[in-house]
Amino acid sequence: MKQIEDYVRSIPDFPEPGIIFRDVTSVLQDADGLHLAIDLMQDCLKDVDVDVIVGTESRGFIFGMPIAYNLHKPFVLVRKKGKLPCETISKKYDLEYGTAEIEMHKDSIKPGQKVAIIDDLIATGGTIEAAISMIEELGGEVVKVVFLMELAGLKGRERLKNYNVSSVICYDGK
Repeated sequence: MKQIEDYVRSIPDFPEPGIIFRDVTSVLQDADGLHLAIDLMQDCLKDVDVDVIVGTESRGFIFGMPIAYNLHKPFVLVRKKGKLPCETISKKYDLEYGTAEIEMHKDSIKPGQKVAIIDDLIATGGTIEAAISMIEELGGEVVKVVFLMELAGLKGRERLKNYNVSSVICYDGK
């Protein structure tokens, strides 16, 4: 039986020399790999009391939606600015070269709800840190953050040190 790491394609020197790109599409394109990834990520929530699953654009949608479905929980989208039709809250955050902004509907999280955030990858942690800020602004409590992959060399977990964070696969480098 293959391990989840066996489904991740590693591409050396992309997008620049010295970087090993961890390609999640190779997991998605294989039915067994996709099934295993969802199961392993969902296992990270087995002892967690959660009311809502939040997924960040866009691969957090891919992994978060089936987990929400399996657990019979609502699913909330965190999207890039300008993509949601109703009243939103937003948060800007820093990227390596510039800034980005994400948003979510103001009515998507109710005060006191326990929230699990799902995404494919933690690198620097900026996107999830911004998502957590919005969830807490709406009165939600982030009880778990789950990633399929972690690039430990970028130290994103340190930004989220006050939260319960799990990653299924952890790579030492960047």
